[in-house]
Amino acid sequence: MHLKLKTKVSQDFLSVKEGFNEKLFLSLNPPFPPVQLKEFGGCKKGDKVHLELNFIFFKQDWISEITFDNTSDSVFEFVDEGTKLPFFLKYWKHHHIVEKTKENQSFIIDDITFKSPFILMDILLYPVLWLQFVYRKPIYKKLFKAVKD
Repeated sequence: MHLKLKTKVSQDFLSVKEGFNEKLFLSLNPPFPPVQLKEFGGCKKGDKVHLELNFIFFKQDWISEITFDNTSDSVFEFVDEGTKLPFFLKYWKHHHIVEKTKENQSFIIDDITFKSPFILMDILLYPVLWLQFVYRKPIYKKLFKAVKD
C-alpha cells in the first residue's frame, strides 16, 4: 500500500534539514502506542533507528536502516527501510523529502510504502497509518515556522 502526505512549512529546506534530528523524531510520535527510542543514528545512509513500541500487554521492536540520502540545491531526502518490523508489518519503506518551494518555504513529503502479512490487514492499517502521519502535519508547521528577526 502507498501513502503520501505533503506539508508546507515556513522555513528554507536546509533549515528544515538541520531540524531532522532526534528531538523532531521524538516530537512526531503519536500518543499511542507509546514509543521508546532505543537508538537514533541520524538521516545518512547506513544510520539506524531503533524503536520499541509499547502495546501495554506486549512490546515490539521496529528497526530501520537509512538506505539512501541526498542533498542538492533544492531538495533534501532520505529513505528508511524496515529491517525488523512489528508483527503487523512485513515491509516498510519511508521516503522523506524536503523540497525547496520559495526562499523561506518548503514542502515536507512523507512517501510511504508498506505491506502487512495479509491484504485485508493492509486495508485496515491504511487509515491508522494515515492518521499517524496526518498527526505530524501541525507539528511540522509549528517546529518549522518562520523565524522572526
